[in-house]
Amino acid sequence: MDAVTYPDPTVAEFVQRNVVPLRVRWNDEKLAPQFNVKWTPTLVTLDEAGKEHHRTTGFMPPEELVSSLMLGIGKTHFDLDRHEEAATVLASLVAGFPKSGSAPEALFTLGVAGYKAGHDPGRLKQAYERLAAEYPASEWTKRALPYRLL
Repeated sequence: MDAVTYPDPTVAEFVQRNVVPLRVRWNDEKLAPQFNVKWTPTLVTLDEAGKEHHRTTGFMPPEELVSSLMLGIGKTHFDLDRHEEAATVLASLVAGFPKSGSAPEALFTLGVAGYKAGHDPGRLKQAYERLAAEYPASEWTKRALPYRLL
């Protein structure tokens, strides 16, 4: 990723504006075990307290890295009950990177965040309908299947 992804201007700008990067070698005796890093690249999204909210392992092209980082940020907001902030990030991910591997999970989580923010079950059904239309083979569509009944 050092040769292709990290030097990409879009990636560099996103990282500079949105995350605090820390590089840990897979064989670092202190930090690798603490963050369960077994192979590189492993990207772990942590909150301010150091709690993990998202993880990916393996090479990603620039557009996949940015969307994965956005998913991690959105999931962090979600897990910390900041549902409106989560919805903003996740909606931006789905709009900006609809073909990314992160988009289906973002759309699923966006529906759940919308429900939790306003207690509107229609947000869950909307998420399912969009998942079924745009990502019919996704595991996230299968997970949202019960929402079709709402």
